[in-house]
Amino acid sequence: MQLETDLLHIGRPQSGPASVNPPVVRTSTVTFDSLAQMRDTKRRREQGERPFSYGRRGTPTTYALEDAVSRLEGAEQTLLTPSGVAAINLVLMTLARPGAQIIVADSVYQPLRRIVDGWLRPWGVRVDYFDGSVAHLQSLLTDDTCLVYTEVPGSLVYEMQDLPALAALTSAREIPLVVDNTWASGVLMQPLSLGATVSLMAGTKYVVGHSDVMMGSVSANGETGRRLREMAVTLGQSLSSDDAYLALRGLRTLACRMDAHGRHAEALGGWLCEQPRVARVHQPCRPEHPGHAWWQRDFRGSNGLLTLEFEREVSEAQVDTLVDSLHLFGIGSSWGGYESLALPCNVAAARSLSTEWSSRGPCLRLHIGLEAVEDLQADLVQAWQAVLR
Repeated sequence: MQLETDLLHIGRPQSGPASVNPPVVRTSTVTFDSLAQMRDTKRRREQGERPFSYGRRGTPTTYALEDAVSRLEGAEQTLLTPSGVAAINLVLMTLARPGAQIIVADSVYQPLRRIVDGWLRPWGVRVDYFDGSVAHLQSLLTDDTCLVYTEVPGSLVYEMQDLPALAALTSAREIPLVVDNTWASGVLMQPLSLGATVSLMAGTKYVVGHSDVMMGSVSANGETGRRLREMAVTLGQSLSSDDAYLALRGLRTLACRMDAHGRHAEALGGWLCEQPRVARVHQPCRPEHPGHAWWQRDFRGSNGLLTLEFEREVSEAQVDTLVDSLHLFGIGSSWGGYESLALPCNVAAARSLSTEWSSRGPCLRLHIGLEAVEDLQADLVQAWQAVLR
């Protein structure tokens, strides 16, 4: 079946009479009819099965969400975490090791830089950043590289990368390639099908879709998936059944929501390109965006994110005033919910390899929600006229 159809049916009760949605199973202790049954459950668990055995290890509700995200990501198994950052930490704790080298794309989500620079380096892990190109990555690889981590597209201005080429390079050396897939959220791109070893997401964003749950996911195949599950149990990483229920409810409409986000953002991106004081609109679906051809090849569509880069003459104070003048756009961290958001962003502070951003104009990230495009455009027009006329 098509992904859109599968997402509506996977992880639901298969025989009736039954509720349409899996019930919320809240528990810590799971009781058994006999010691023999309990021991058999433990044996099955040790052989890689996923029996219902203890709340921290998962419940029928969280298993349903795991199955749905695995279908979304094209993976054999998925682990759920309390947030996207928790998912990042689970992967690093599993695959990085003291004395070895990890290589990280310079355009990744900024909190990851705090993790690797503030925790992994003192722990004895060598950390190098690469510019996203195959050539630069190849020049940094060593015999003790244990992990390559990237995000496609990159954070803030959505730099594209040739993911299949990066995967070919790392797989030839048997180095795990981890991809943050939050931007595409499985609907628009599946990193594992392009050669990645692990795909992770902040399900907080598009999977949940309603800005009311914190959640992360890590998806992988084979031995890597087994190691990740073992580490998740060791670290006590788990997601509550209530949060899993809400995430499942959001995931059912993910495909149609993403389609609407993408259409709205593409329409507004084209209009914003024509506005005074805008130097460029960063959005992979735009033909002038660097790496647009890779986006066309690897992605099924676009999401609701775009970033405006203003002319250098526009001040950060003016951008702040523009944001404060908006009525329909909320001001807040994160994105991926049904609501539109606006937030200034400092690209130069989030990059260590590129110095060009320090001489360019200020940037404003917009997340385009599900409101009518005409209403969002009118809101932007009144703010523009008040601040940048």
